[in-house]
Amino acid sequence: MKFMKQFFFLLNVIIIILYLSPCSIFGYILYGDCSLQPKITDDFIVSSNHVYTFILLSIIGLIAFKQNLKIIITYLIFASFFLEFCHLFIEDRAFQKEDLFGNIIGVIISILILKLYNKGIFK
Repeated sequence: MKFMKQFFFLLNVIIIILYLSPCSIFGYILYGDCSLQPKITDDFIVSSNHVYTFILLSIIGLIAFKQNLKIIITYLIFASFFLEFCHLFIEDRAFQKEDLFGNIIGVIISILILKLYNKGIFK
């Protein structure tokens, strides 16, 4: 369990760096252009990249801190809002409600997956 907590903290640092960077780090690595944001899949109402990011972050966090679920869920929702609102102040970034909703949906999907898993649906 200690490994999962450390992995969760590392993943948080990576996500914070990616969110607060004034350009797309992955766009620069893959395309040599900071203005291009690679897409894992096409967006559908919300940003798919944000949904996937927050599913990963949330599942790791919920597993690592299962004894403090209310605290970790509160943190994940807060991080969803805070990181997206930071885009209002970062050059070449923009606040997008589709990204914010993608973050929140990723958290909700993770909670539902773990609830179903704990009820034995996936066992």
